Formats: sequence, structure tokens, C-alpha cells
Amino acid sequence: MKSKWYSLLSVILLFSLLAACSGGGSGETGEAPGGGGTEAPSGDKGKTTVQFWHSLGGKNGEYMDALIQRFNASHEDIEVVGTFQGSYDETVTKLQQAIASGTGPDVSMLERAYVQMFADSEVLEDLTPYLEGSGISVDDFTPGLMGHSTFNDQLVSLPLNRSTPILHVNKTLLDELGLQIPTTWEEMKEVANALVVKEGSEYKRYGVTMPYDTWYPIAMISQAGGTFFNDDHSSIGFGDNGAGAKMFGYLKDLQSTGALYYPPAQDSGNIVNSMFVEGKVGMMYQSTGSIGGLSSTVDFDYVTAFLPKDEVYANPTGGANVTMLSSSKNKEAAWEFIRWMEMEEEGGLEFILQSGYLPFTKKMVESERMQALWAKEPNRKVAYDQLEFAVDTNKDVAWPEIMHEFFSAIEAIMYDSKDIPDTLDTFKKETERILAQ
Repeated sequence: MKSKWYSLLSVILLFSLLAACSGGGSGETGEAPGGGGTEAPSGDKGKTTVQFWHSLGGKNGEYMDALIQRFNASHEDIEVVGTFQGSYDETVTKLQQAIASGTGPDVSMLERAYVQMFADSEVLEDLTPYLEGSGISVDDFTPGLMGHSTFNDQLVSLPLNRSTPILHVNKTLLDELGLQIPTTWEEMKEVANALVVKEGSEYKRYGVTMPYDTWYPIAMISQAGGTFFNDDHSSIGFGDNGAGAKMFGYLKDLQSTGALYYPPAQDSGNIVNSMFVEGKVGMMYQSTGSIGGLSSTVDFDYVTAFLPKDEVYANPTGGANVTMLSSSKNKEAAWEFIRWMEMEEEGGLEFILQSGYLPFTKKMVESERMQALWAKEPNRKVAYDQLEFAVDTNKDVAWPEIMHEFFSAIEAIMYDSKDIPDTLDTFKKETERILAQ
């Protein structure tokens, strides 16, 4: 698999400017520190420095900085140096380059879809013995968030800033029209069309919207009974069974009546969020990571709900995991940082409460502070409950390259109204070519 490592680098560079599926940061780049973990560059004799790369900018970056400060204040012999490396894709590109030159960090955040690529290249440390040595079990973690943790019989990553798509609803609008929150595709079609307001040729209000992303089509493929890849990963799993054609046909039908507003690719997340806040759309498929910002901005009754089902409920997960590089010279110190961040209340729990990401351990879920937050903000509890139906069917080392092709298919159908079967057939052939490499 190592030969595929460098071929994928150029692909990642191609779409590094696209918005990450659940938002990694502000898009600014960060300066990479000298890697590998060196001893006490600050001059504190006997203190081990752990280099940690992450992709959190803005308020979430501030919350991560505060987490690192709390760790350093509680550990006299370890100093963690956190460095923002830009978006998820930019972090991956920089990490590949640093690993190749022997200057990688000790610990790095990795968007969950990229973990397999690094695992297959054998550059991530197996965390199994570290967990066992600390009395931690994989059963201590939230099951729906562990789908990108184990590859090649090695536990190489643990969940950190994780999210999932969810339905955001302007309940005030629905109540005014006597509408119920949709739970199925058919109900969504009825409610979304009922919300449409059109004056002449101009739509004043749409029914539902979603950002330009692969996340939401993948969710709907699973809901329609398909999978992204087939069982032996030789082709797609939504072609011959009709799940892909059904999903895109459904979206195009909604789009044709104004029931669906599909935004331009550039800045699509902010566009749909603004439309939702302004009442220009009644419902929105969007990340759980938007709950905090929306709650503090909207002036209407705002609730969240499961993504509507077709044949079944299903939703992918998003966000990033934390990994230790096998090249780290300070593995014990690096593990102590990961352990503290994952398991201690002043570590991960505080970060999750502040940021709005999903709680990733059962201890977090059961904590008094999390239960109190859910009682106060039930929208966040809905996001966690939906993890019962979490499924990730696009796991493959070739996903970054195939994702680029899937974006092209989405654009052809949603923007250019190209023939759905022809577009999916072209995508299927290109996917099979890539998987056969």
C-alpha cells in the first residue's frame, strides 16, 4: 500500500481547498514545528516536549488551546506544543510531507476518512498495548464513533472531535403551517414542498437545504439500502441496486419544485446556515457541530431531529480522531497526553462541553455535566442518540481519490442536471479503475 501513499498526495492537493465534511478550521495555514518530539526545547531540564498537530481554528481552536494549557499545568514533566496546521486536508498534506522528511509530530489529529491511508502505510502506532497498560478498554468508547479506529488488526486512532449530520428544523415555521417534523423521505417531500414560498419566478422560501458535500448523499445512499463500496471493495455499492439513482432522483425532484435549495460549492456551509437563520429555508441537513452557533443566533423555536429514513435510518460520522506516529521519540509522554485527553474530565469532557462535538466515551455520556447539558439543550442529545444508526461505508485507502470523482458526479447532477444513470455509470467505471490500481 505504500506505493499508493505518494500518488494520493497529489489528489489531496487538488481538493485541499474544498470544505472538509464537518469543518476543520478557518482554512488558514499553520507553521509546522520541528518534528519527532525533541527534549525540552524551552530549556526546562528534564521536561519532555510532545508536538501535537491539529486542524481546529476559530473558537474550537481556542478550546483546544485551553485543553493543552490545562494538560501542561497538570504535568510537570511534559509540555505539549499544539500547532494549528490548517484544514483537515491541509493537515494531511503537511503530515505526509513531514513523515517523508522525518520531521513529523508525536501526535496528530486526522480526519477519520484519512486514518486508513496512514495505517496502511504503517506510520501510526498501535495503541492497543498503551490502552491495556492504562486499564482502558475499547468498550469504554462510544461504539458509533469507533469505525475508523482499527485497521490491519491494530488500534491506530481514537475519537476526538467527532460529529454527524443531523436535521435542523425551524419548528416555528412548521407549527404555523400545521406541519410535523418529517421522519421519512416521503414525509420530507410533503413538508418541504409545503414550506415553499414562490412569488412569480422567484423563490422567497425553500423547504430544505444541505451544504455541497459528499456527506449527505452518502447518508441517503445508506438510507436507501445501498453502501458506498461493495463488499469486496471492487466497485460501488449503490449502482446495480438502484440506491444511487433513487437518491439523486429524489433530490432532483425536490430541487425542481423549490423544495430543495442546493447551494453553490464555494462557502456552501455558511450560505445554508445563513438562509436557515434568516428563515429563507425551513429545514437543513447540517453537521451537529452547527448546533451551538445556531442556538445562539436564531430567533425562532429551533429543534433537531434524526435524518429522515427511506428503507432504514442511517447516518455517516465525521470529524477527526487522534493518532500517535510510530516515529515519535517520546511515545510514553505522547500516550499520557492522549490518555488524559480521552479519559480525564478536565481533558476531553471539558473540550466536548465547550465545542459541541459528540461525547466519545461512555464515562462522558454518563457524567453529571453532560446529562445537565442535555437537559438544558436537548438538541445535542438528539445528535448523540442518532449514533445508534451510525454507519460508515466509504472506508477505503483510495477514498481521497474517489471522493474527488464523487464530487464531480454530484456537480454534474445537481448543478448541470446531467443524466443520472449515465453520470453514475461513468463514476462507477472510474471508481473501479481506481480500486483496481
